[in-house]
Amino acid sequence: MPSPETASVSSRKQPKQARSNDLVAAVLDAAVQVLTAEGAQRFTTARVAERAGVSVGSLYQYFPNKASILFRLQSDEWRRTSDLLRGILADRNKPPMVRVRTLVHAFLRSECEEASIRGALHDAAPLYRDAPEAIEFRAASADIVDDFMREVLPNATEEGRQRAGDLIKTTLSEVGSSFSSTPRSDAEIIDYADALADMFCAYLERLVKR
Repeated sequence: MPSPETASVSSRKQPKQARSNDLVAAVLDAAVQVLTAEGAQRFTTARVAERAGVSVGSLYQYFPNKASILFRLQSDEWRRTSDLLRGILADRNKPPMVRVRTLVHAFLRSECEEASIRGALHDAAPLYRDAPEAIEFRAASADIVDDFMREVLPNATEEGRQRAGDLIKTTLSEVGSSFSSTPRSDAEIIDYADALADMFCAYLERLVKR
């Protein structure tokens, strides 16, 4: 069961005017700065409001608690990742294994470029990961990989496709997190992505031949 704080992490209202949009943008920008500088444990609405140059009351018009701010940052990051997945994996003008290779390179580079904020959001995850909104968002993202697996493995069982998708998603996520924890050069990212893509392609090609 979600805790009272994570029962709902939705924003209170959506900004409709330019001034309101500017305020929300300032709050989210400040939240990133506070989170990366102070860490999840010291993240508070008061610190965010101070960094943004707004009153706590103004912040609360849009975000009821710190969990809602953190979830907004996380959902924005999930949305970028989902758009990346969808844009690459749904492009049927390219062969499936080319798409896999492109995805691995793009994902690892993204992980390295956003390592600091993603690491901080991971630490903050207990505040919102069990909220209904978070569960719904993750389920929507999973559909992208499921659709790709149905295309690549049309003769496999649903269980087999699910297992293949889960293995690739989990491996990509865990390897990306571990690999990006240390600053990497462009050459390192390319070499590592090539090796990981080779593994995924070999695995999928073996499943196709079954």
